[in-house]
Amino acid sequence: MDQIRIKGLEIYARHGVYEEEKKMGQRFQVDAALHMDTRRAGRSDDLEASTDYGAVCRRLEEVLTGNCYNLIEAAAEYAAQDILLSFPLVEKVTLELHKPQAPIPLPFSDVSVRIDRGWHTAYIALGSNMGDRAAWLELGRSGLEKHPACRDVKMASLYGSLPYGGVEQEDFVNSALSLRTLLSPYELLDVLHGLEREAGRERLVRWGPRTLDLDLIFYDDLVLDDPRLTIPHPDLENRDFVLLPLCELAPAYRHPLTRKTVRQMLDELRDRGEGQVTDKKASDLQKTDGYGARR
Repeated sequence: MDQIRIKGLEIYARHGVYEEEKKMGQRFQVDAALHMDTRRAGRSDDLEASTDYGAVCRRLEEVLTGNCYNLIEAAAEYAAQDILLSFPLVEKVTLELHKPQAPIPLPFSDVSVRIDRGWHTAYIALGSNMGDRAAWLELGRSGLEKHPACRDVKMASLYGSLPYGGVEQEDFVNSALSLRTLLSPYELLDVLHGLEREAGRERLVRWGPRTLDLDLIFYDDLVLDDPRLTIPHPDLENRDFVLLPLCELAPAYRHPLTRKTVRQMLDELRDRGEGQVTDKKASDLQKTDGYGARR
């Protein structure tokens, strides 16, 4: 991806563990690479099609002088986040924060922290079979939409489905949503669990009834399997109540392990005559030769 680079931006700020660092302050330097598509700006020669690097520098100064952090790791983290939230064309930022006057009692030339932060695409499945099921799904959607590190939240239609997993219980209402987020997979998982707790969910029986179920299905092309989180979500290819709404949002999105598209997984499930969806509130998704463009 194209980059706009800022090197050696000097900012006098008050970050450090020691009290005298916060009181007296010292000189910091910032190097930043803004990862973005510059083609439209290059062809049009129009600043509105680009990111104003002067405004980025002023914003960095505001963040680094308006706060006092103990660690330059924290200063770099919040500065990078602010750039990504303030300048919508920037997809990723590489930021290095230098502290050449750090209190080290030995000869040295520089101490710095370098981080890469950017927007990620995530897909989440939603389900409920207790109380006002549609209202619980809306709570999940609105909670993510309001989160400062999430944007472009899009939700699919609602689908009624039979319970999955063999536990006798009420029917479900399901959907899926896509979003762009600055959160890591684990941070996003914590947000999802927080919304489930807000809905009063209790994890008493596996595959049992729930007010709100929020499952992280895809996160970019990440493959992750540990005791806390598995991505892509396991057993995805056998769940039409996930694949149907997901197919509305991203029919050509490929499973990072099998390389099958969402549409292909749904078609194969239908060919086997399997599925739980009983009340399809969206228009029927018929098989087609073209699977659309990946989002």
